[in-house]
Amino acid sequence: MSVTTPASQPVRARHAPDRAPVLDVVIPVYNEENDLDPCVRRLHRHLTDTFPYDFRITIADNASVDATPGVAARLAAEFLAVEVVRLEEKGRGRALRAVWSRSEAAVLAYMDVDLSTDLAAVLPLVAPLLSGHSDVAIGTRLARGSRVVRGPKREVISRGYNLILRGTLGVRFSDAQCGFKAIRADVAQRLLPLVEDTAWFFDTELLVLAQQAGLRIHEVPVDWVDDPDSRVDVVRTALDDLRGIWRLGRALASGRLPLRQLRHDLGRNPLVRDVPAKLGGQLVRFAAIGVASTLAYLLLYALLRQGLSAQPANLLALLVTAVANTALNRRVTFGVRGGRGVVSHQAQGLVIFALGLGLTSGALAVLGALGGTDSHLVELTVLVGANLAATLLRFLLFRSWVFRSAR
Repeated sequence: MSVTTPASQPVRARHAPDRAPVLDVVIPVYNEENDLDPCVRRLHRHLTDTFPYDFRITIADNASVDATPGVAARLAAEFLAVEVVRLEEKGRGRALRAVWSRSEAAVLAYMDVDLSTDLAAVLPLVAPLLSGHSDVAIGTRLARGSRVVRGPKREVISRGYNLILRGTLGVRFSDAQCGFKAIRADVAQRLLPLVEDTAWFFDTELLVLAQQAGLRIHEVPVDWVDDPDSRVDVVRTALDDLRGIWRLGRALASGRLPLRQLRHDLGRNPLVRDVPAKLGGQLVRFAAIGVASTLAYLLLYALLRQGLSAQPANLLALLVTAVANTALNRRVTFGVRGGRGVVSHQAQGLVIFALGLGLTSGALAVLGALGGTDSHLVELTVLVGANLAATLLRFLLFRSWVFRSAR
């Protein structure tokens, strides 16, 4: 018999053995009638052969409208260690919250139904949590030792997303979105109420909170093969992730999250500095310096434009303001004092300057190709937009590369 309930109160279609499992692996699914059966059978066989403790596989059905519920019910009837939870709303984060919040297992994990990650990584993922060495464990496709097969588009998007996370939220883990993660149950019970996202940003938000709370995040390099039949809307997911970064960044900067208490209760080190306030302060100081640099750049460009053509004027104005911008951010934004490292910092700043030059020069080149360089006002307008993009890139690279050790 098929039973459905609201998302807030999922019903288990079949109970696990009498004693609580050590590991509960959640597989969120939506319309996966073809992949679910081979996935669960393969995972069940692997855990039976290699995992030395009791386990459970929980199929979290996110309101599927195909034959997925029937497939899940048959699997639960066949395997004592398989359960089904039916939710009437979609969302990977919603599914994980619903199952993890009610699970009695010591370690909670999840993996994507396509099993893109080699299952040989399951025990290395879970072992540090069972031993108490770590609090959260993630599979990573971006670490040295990982072996990944996927197209260039997804590779660029993945690396770009994690670069943005390092620059904006100061993360230290390498891969936020790999569908292969585990967490200790006691840690999950404290963090889950603070995670707002119910979709794809759920993973990132949980990991950022864990890091800010001083928890240890263990990374396992994985062998990963891209699923060519993936139904993830990459563009929509990327936009949702950017909105999530903005929301979480504001929450961290405002200090409204109880990170100090979490560090006191769960963290491995005392809270030495107010991490959220430091990030917020850096953003404010960088923005102020960025505004001043942009104004100085526009003034220099306007003056140089009286005797030079557009490209040389842009080059000189951007070079002068880039050197000054790096020096100011070094001292004011990131608090680096003294002469040690100043040469390397300026050299790295010039690399970032070259990227900014490419953006602004490219904008001018496009404007010239369109025949719009006769108007200085149009030139300045285009350059303002290009400089805003260059400024965002500059902050990300300053924080994640040039002054990373200063954080």
